[in-house]
Amino acid sequence: MLWLASQSPRRRELLAQIGTVFETIDVDVPEVRGAGESPQVYVERVAREKARAGLERVLRRDPDALVLGADTEVVLADRVFGKPRDPAQAAAMLRALSGRTHDVISVVCCVSTKGERIATSVSAVSFAELDERIIADYVATGEPFGKAGAYAIQGRAAAFIAHLSGSYSGVMGLPLFETVRLLREAGGWRDGH
Repeated sequence: MLWLASQSPRRRELLAQIGTVFETIDVDVPEVRGAGESPQVYVERVAREKARAGLERVLRRDPDALVLGADTEVVLADRVFGKPRDPAQAAAMLRALSGRTHDVISVVCCVSTKGERIATSVSAVSFAELDERIIADYVATGEPFGKAGAYAIQGRAAAFIAHLSGSYSGVMGLPLFETVRLLREAGGWRDGH
């Protein structure tokens, strides 16, 4: 059985979009960047820890479990923008991203008793200039909360994005090309699903 170690509605939606049959399992993994840890190493570590924690939780009842863990972070000039705590922090993140190009690092990790595979997707996202009214109106929608970098590419923030180079699904939170490749390698995916 394939398990998704995430309660993210976006990850569930993306995995279902490609016709995958799976169950979800909630894991509690701290998302705190270590001192001196590069953004990419940080995102990889969190994705790996989520997948391993998920496998640990389901292994007893499903010894053939295949578990996916993922993490996505917005990075600008080596600064990792996690999920905003409050409206002020959301607005500050959007101000920092305004008129600039940032990276979105999305990592997916696939684990089972047979081994572990990991893949990384890095996308470059260019924001248009955002004035204070646009930022305040967007924050007031509530959409920035629970989203890395305080925005949802699949929501109202799509209007902020002047250019995307990379993976749309990766920016949403689960890079599907990389996910399918990992599942094929692990024997958890056949063409035609």
